[in-house]
Amino acid sequence: MNRQYIRFISFEGIDNCGKTTQIRLLMQRLQAYQIQPYIVREPGGTPISEAIRTILLNPQFQEMHPHTEILLYSAARSQLVSQQLLPLLEAGNYIIADRFFDSTTAYQGYGRGIDLQMVRLLNQFATAGLRPARTILIDVSPQTASARQQDNRDRLEKGSTEFYQRVREGFLQIAHQEPERFIIIDGEQPETLVAQEVWKIVQDLWELPPLPE
Repeated sequence: MNRQYIRFISFEGIDNCGKTTQIRLLMQRLQAYQIQPYIVREPGGTPISEAIRTILLNPQFQEMHPHTEILLYSAARSQLVSQQLLPLLEAGNYIIADRFFDSTTAYQGYGRGIDLQMVRLLNQFATAGLRPARTILIDVSPQTASARQQDNRDRLEKGSTEFYQRVREGFLQIAHQEPERFIIIDGEQPETLVAQEVWKIVQDLWELPPLPE
């Protein structure tokens, strides 16, 4: 059973696509409407999930098996959904997620090559059927993402260009399979133009009227 809440949106994309910046800019616009969404990141968002995040992103754990990786991501997500997301949404709150289960499909499914049917089953189990009302995919090339990369890279950010190309293609494939939920934005354009497109999506979804001049 899928559960979808109109006040729940997610941002996706390969590392360094600009989604975290766009979430910050969106939050600034929403202040004018007295809307203060909860921002959650994946993996993370609860003490247990943050502890798992530390293990997942530790660059010392290069030997981590893909099956271990996907199970850890799923465990962190399950705790986030049960402890934070569902209670907050059922209480009528707005939530913006910096990654959700689509990242697992793209990174562990398309990127690592884990069977996609197994990935979908794990996602469904970990989320208890929770799905965002809209998912904004900020699409950039691995070359652009690499140019934006900081020196202090975590375990996943050390992936090859070929790995990130598979992940990017995975995100695009997922988006084309679910056009009613996904909206693709060209992240190669200036961040102000990306922010305008993001705002239009959110404004329409949440039925926010134009502010008076």
